Amino acid sequence: MSVENIASEVTSVRKSQSSGQVQSLKRALSLLNALAVHSEGMTLTELAQSVGLPPSTAHRLLTTLESERYVRFEPGEHLWQVGVQAFVSGNAFLRSRDIARMSRRFMRRLMEESGETANLYVHEGGEAVCLGQVESRQLMRAISRPGGKVKMHCSGAGKAILAHMRREELETILGEHGMPRITAHTITDRAALDEDLERIRSRGFSVDDGEHAIGLRCVASPIFDENARPLAALSLSGPTARIHDDGLERLGRLVRAIAAEITRDLGGVLPRPRGD
Repeated sequence: MSVENIASEVTSVRKSQSSGQVQSLKRALSLLNALAVHSEGMTLTELAQSVGLPPSTAHRLLTTLESERYVRFEPGEHLWQVGVQAFVSGNAFLRSRDIARMSRRFMRRLMEESGETANLYVHEGGEAVCLGQVESRQLMRAISRPGGKVKMHCSGAGKAILAHMRREELETILGEHGMPRITAHTITDRAALDEDLERIRSRGFSVDDGEHAIGLRCVASPIFDENARPLAALSLSGPTARIHDDGLERLGRLVRAIAAEITRDLGGVLPRPRGD
């Protein structure tokens, strides 16, 4: 056999081995993902069927994952479950999840596509706090510096978060902070606010039409965590002279779409649409 043939055969074997290793990894991860969905555990047969593997192959991969503590086996119930190392790895991601840093590129894209200032807010102490911002290039622009606070009931970001909070959290915030009038357009009636929050849940974005500052409009959409709870809100803001009534729907869809991208990038989950 020539040197060229030997080299070709070695390369072929290496590619085959590499492909097999990648395939085994993908199969192992598919088993782990299946267990993550079924927190009560699954039998070997159920697992093998759910991922389309022969039981013998599934068992081999599970024992490998078990040796690294990514899965565990309950002998009495014959069930496989997610192991402690999977929690450790997932918790490391949560600790490293810097929402302001990870959202920056999305905020810049929102600013470029809308032409208005993009903002990131979180709920803290009953108010919406600005974590980050990408300023519009327009000479006249809306600016709320990072660290700035706005009321929840009269801001786009605040209402986007309120709309998806648990009822008891919502009641606590409104009970402690009330609904003070900031401008002539501020919603101060509870029934009117509830109606607005329902509208936000339905269409996926909120609108602050001069409720926090006269002459300023804001459109916002929530960012969700892994439990489909509101983690933050992405917003764009600008003067009413540029953000017209006929452009609100388009801007709302844009903010909603980019907020959904951030949710996925952070490992979050979008809530199920109403009626599901």
